[in-house]
Amino acid sequence: MLGDPHEPKEESIRVFKQIEHELKRSLVRLRHESNKHEPEYFAAAEHLRDAQLAGFGPDDLQQVRVATSAYGLHLFGKVRIPSLPDEGPAYIHFRAFTGGPDDQAALHSIHTEDKEGPDGGHAFRAIFTKDDTLEWFDA
Repeated sequence: MLGDPHEPKEESIRVFKQIEHELKRSLVRLRHESNKHEPEYFAAAEHLRDAQLAGFGPDDLQQVRVATSAYGLHLFGKVRIPSLPDEGPAYIHFRAFTGGPDDQAALHSIHTEDKEGPDGGHAFRAIFTKDDTLEWFDA
């Protein structure tokens, strides 16, 4: 069960700091791969250089949700990309896992959305708005 959304606390910030480098690296790689087939995923950030896209830090972690399993904690986070305007899509959603406070956290995935429309077409995105709910996702 995924807990309610809240501002990050000490443990969430610790997990974020442990995965921060991998999150940035994976985000840039995901954009490069997506641009080959579906550039729409990163359309909101198409004008940003890689360094700008990944130019966030712990202070940009805006919201988290936590789920507990038999193995540890699943942390879902919403991170603000400072180079994007407040009024537009400017957030990525990630999922991380940690076995506990003494374990190294690992990045699980970055959320991408492929939504089928009523006409059968698809809408793709990896950059979300402030109002988009941070929900459970597997990939």
